[in-house]
Amino acid sequence: MMQVPIPTVHLFPRLDAKLIELLRSLSPEDWSRPTVAKFWTVKDVATHLLDGNIRMISMVRDNYFGEPSDKIDSYRDLVNFLNQLNADWVKATKRMSPSVLIELLEVTGKEYAECIARLDPYQPAIFSVAWAGEEQSLNWFHIAREYTEKWHHQQQIRDAVKKPGIMTKEFYYPLIDTFMQALPHTYRNIKANGGKVVEVIVSSEIGGIWYLTATDNSWLLTKIRPADVDATVTIDPDTAWKLFTKAVTSDEAEKRVIFQGDKSLGKPILTMLSVMA
Repeated sequence: MMQVPIPTVHLFPRLDAKLIELLRSLSPEDWSRPTVAKFWTVKDVATHLLDGNIRMISMVRDNYFGEPSDKIDSYRDLVNFLNQLNADWVKATKRMSPSVLIELLEVTGKEYAECIARLDPYQPAIFSVAWAGEEQSLNWFHIAREYTEKWHHQQQIRDAVKKPGIMTKEFYYPLIDTFMQALPHTYRNIKANGGKVVEVIVSSEIGGIWYLTATDNSWLLTKIRPADVDATVTIDPDTAWKLFTKAVTSDEAEKRVIFQGDKSLGKPILTMLSVMA
């Protein structure tokens, strides 16, 4: 079988092992610490990760989708529906102890990883990657999106308790490579002469470089440098993941981002989201 564009299946067990190790190291006070996930504490974020495990196992293994959603006619309707699901779960699990939560995360994490591994990467996914503008996605992209969910929520916890561990090339690069798939959709309404190129650099050895090229009616994302670049945007890894998950605002991020060349062509990246928000 040919190599998938962004391989992540092998990383799920390793990332989950990091999560369990992290949670077991927390003090009672750590569980109540606030995170960048708005009103969620460390414990709330951890319970959200458990919800993700249970939902995926139910859908992929058991073909069970729970309560039918209300009528969803737009992207905003879908986001509102998901936000309500998330809020309901976090409220219900307030009564769950950290020890019980860790045990359930460990058990369901293993089953989750096995479910993901059984999917044919080139078959249609049960859900599209809507933040990339897709109405139908292949499993490899859906799986990569799921990886970004697990990564960025774990990193929210790590930031809150000041315990590094997954800002490494192994774990971070697949995350940011997946996030960058939202670039063409982000620029879909930006008009530019054909051939205009935006270079996006996520700095340091854990980052990478991507090129967005304007065609007659769309934007094309590649990793191959064209002859000329019209705008360069350089973002540090920490700002990048936080910007694309709404952990920092566009205005906050702009102070940390370096623009070169045509800033008006590079600035739309500040509006990019790689989560359902």
